[in-house]
Amino acid sequence: MIKLGVNSVLFGGYDLATAAQHIKAAGYDGIELSAIKGMCEHLVLDDWQSQAADIKQIVADNGLQLLSMEVASLDPERLEKAFAAGAAIGVPIINVGPGGKMNVDEDLERQTDLLVVMSERAAAHGVTLCCKAHVGNCVYNTPTTLHAMQKITSPAFGIDMDPSHIHRANEDPAPALAAVLSRVKHVHIRDCKGRGPNPGVPAMQACGRGDIDLVAYFKTMVDGSYDGPVVLEVIGAKDHSLPAVCSIASESYGYMNAILKQLGAR
Repeated sequence: MIKLGVNSVLFGGYDLATAAQHIKAAGYDGIELSAIKGMCEHLVLDDWQSQAADIKQIVADNGLQLLSMEVASLDPERLEKAFAAGAAIGVPIINVGPGGKMNVDEDLERQTDLLVVMSERAAAHGVTLCCKAHVGNCVYNTPTTLHAMQKITSPAFGIDMDPSHIHRANEDPAPALAAVLSRVKHVHIRDCKGRGPNPGVPAMQACGRGDIDLVAYFKTMVDGSYDGPVVLEVIGAKDHSLPAVCSIASESYGYMNAILKQLGAR
């Protein structure tokens, strides 16, 4: 069964206990821990050991699963801490962006070389490293994603497929997903109004509000037998009220859950 979760970055203005309580109330199965330096650190990687027990307790108290962790950075030192924390806390997937600049071949080769190395380090810790195509980065569309897939052969590596970034690369996300689904192990999801460069204000990132054909996207997942996590990742809401961020989470859950029920996947 596809599991639905929320990246805690949506609740960046609140503590993890508050985030977990409201994520569960909205109906979700699990949570992605935000460990994004400079944006939202519900998990502080430089001091993860002191947080481990509390995080596990908060998640257990709310009947949630730890689906993933977003680190964003490919910095090897931070990733080593993320892998260790994931293994200890029970987070199976560590998500990053590729870095580098789009259409710069040297950046694409350097960053995918780094992903090869860090995937092996993830394997040593018993976790999976996932990377997504990202607007403006060296991996930003389907061709560059396919290049990364061909080069990074470790079973501890997977694609984190985010339709909003593919949409902003002027592609249709559903067929783009089909092209890479064999290696997709995590899905970040949000809607997007227009072609960017940013995904829009937080409310317009709620699933069903933008221009992405998410019905076709979920059908592609189900038809391809994807059974991993699908995690709502809405950015820019740190200064929003608690009712506002809860509304985004709840509206998105209702939309996604209805689609999956119609497809017989929940």
